[in-house]
Amino acid sequence: MGTASANRLPTEKGDAALAAVFSFIEAKADVFVSDLIAYASHPSISAQGIGIDHAARLLMVKFLAMGLEAEIWPTQGNPVVLGRWTQKAGAPTVLFYGHYDVQPPEPLEAWLSPPFEPTIRDERIYARGIGDNKGQHYAQILAIESHLQVHGQLPCNVIFMLDGEEEVGSPSLPEFVRTYKDRLNADLVVIADGSMHPSGAPVVQMGVRGLLNFELHARGARQDVHSGNFGGVVPNPAWTLVQLLATMKNPSGEITIDGLYDTVDLPTPAELEAVEALPMDVPLLCEQLGIAGLDGPRGRGYFERLMFHPTITINGLHSGYGGPGMKTIIPREASVKCDMRLVASQTADHVFDLVVQHVARHAPGVQVMRLNSMEPSKTPVASPFTARVLRSVESGQGRRPLLYPVVGASLPNYVFTETLGLPAFLVPYANADQSNHAPNENLRIDCFLNGVRTGAALLSFLAET
Repeated sequence: MGTASANRLPTEKGDAALAAVFSFIEAKADVFVSDLIAYASHPSISAQGIGIDHAARLLMVKFLAMGLEAEIWPTQGNPVVLGRWTQKAGAPTVLFYGHYDVQPPEPLEAWLSPPFEPTIRDERIYARGIGDNKGQHYAQILAIESHLQVHGQLPCNVIFMLDGEEEVGSPSLPEFVRTYKDRLNADLVVIADGSMHPSGAPVVQMGVRGLLNFELHARGARQDVHSGNFGGVVPNPAWTLVQLLATMKNPSGEITIDGLYDTVDLPTPAELEAVEALPMDVPLLCEQLGIAGLDGPRGRGYFERLMFHPTITINGLHSGYGGPGMKTIIPREASVKCDMRLVASQTADHVFDLVVQHVARHAPGVQVMRLNSMEPSKTPVASPFTARVLRSVESGQGRRPLLYPVVGASLPNYVFTETLGLPAFLVPYANADQSNHAPNENLRIDCFLNGVRTGAALLSFLAET
């Protein structure tokens, strides 16, 4: 693939239909931005149960107005919105996934403008959920609308699924996908979520790490006791946890839970080649974060750490007295919250079993409590759809994308790759400094419009034989 100019319109043979769509998008840019602002002005906060049903109805009305079939499907939690256009016999079907729920906006005082009164400053739209994820999936919706407005039909078939619980872990999504597999019959999945590279380069991401959260609880005496009267007599649950944790990860940074690496696959040559092409200034990153260097083990590359290795992290350790001055006690209890990031070929159930066995060997009195989990997911770089997705991004964004075999974070992509057995591609449209989950969340207008173009190109290129 060659490098395209920033304002490139398709010019190759067979691109005339897409060029017409690109021209339409350019002409409608102001209208599209206004539509997005109207959509983002409606709160839909899943953690607080605010505005969810209203946002779902807005999306269904939008799909119907475009000429799609549309349904709101109830779940045990928040509803899923499905849109569908499947009139192109013999053409592939793409399943678009996004989420219409957003994070809580607090702290409100940190916002420069109200979080649900979208405001344009310096060619960016500021609003809660504008980047994560309303602006990104709305760009996909407008790409579909643009094709329909220009040509009266789509080049390929489309199913659009919008989740109302992603920001609270998508607890209803696995059961929904298992139950309605026949309504989600597609050839691939495309998810517009996340951020582009800090350089501004677009990216295509082939997988995500999984997630396992758990707590460890240790108990001592029935109550806090005097550390002089009982020191050396009463076991200290804080020491119990500290010593247990030290058996899980050694000073070199290697995880020492027996069996953890038994199912971990080595990266493929294609994955290693893709990683080699990813730019990263590690000294600059360390300076920005205020750290002296990367975590152990030494000798692992930056992206190798994030993509191909599991982790264990202490999120919080709590015991005894933490107020001003001293309180000379042996605490009665201690607890620690941990998360583990899992890589492809691991499962949360198996890894949790290994943790339980490890604790039983090293600290049998400690209680292990499983919290939530999410399976890892990875689509092979050699997928037959990879080249078309990359070409679509280059056409829509005007720059050749970087290819990530895996990203370090976790998303529920496993419901697509494992439950549905489909290749899944993450194609972020948002700027790297979007401040998602934080005050003053924003989306650059050019990123949004490039996202509309990318979605339009994807529909066209997927249809090519």
